[in-house]
Amino acid sequence: MKKVNVFTEIEGTEFPAGRRTRVVIGENGAINGDYFCQGYVVIYPGGAIPLHDHVTVETYTILKGQGKMTVDGETEAVQEGDAIYIESGKSHGLVNTGTEDMHMMFVYAPKMIAEHWAQETAGELK
Repeated sequence: MKKVNVFTEIEGTEFPAGRRTRVVIGENGAINGDYFCQGYVVIYPGGAIPLHDHVTVETYTILKGQGKMTVDGETEAVQEGDAIYIESGKSHGLVNTGTEDMHMMFVYAPKMIAEHWAQETAGELK
């Protein structure tokens, strides 16, 4: 069995847009899975995952909080329990519009290290 505790065993990465991302499964994750990447993200009030795109298909599942999700130019309110499917190549981003931390999980396939993380850290995405 491969097991890891998201909160006590994965420090994660703090991003300038106002969030902490913990990669659970994936090439840069605590567990190196074979086919997909999964992560847990806490987006602080007013924080975001900036608009970006990639070749992978992806899902975002909102576990706690509320915000605005944009996919391919369409923006909708999202809340706890919402799952969003993002097709390959579609621009997407998420903003926490609430007053508390938003918790969400992402899954994408095939597994790879997302390019937008380096772009955001370098100040290319906001």
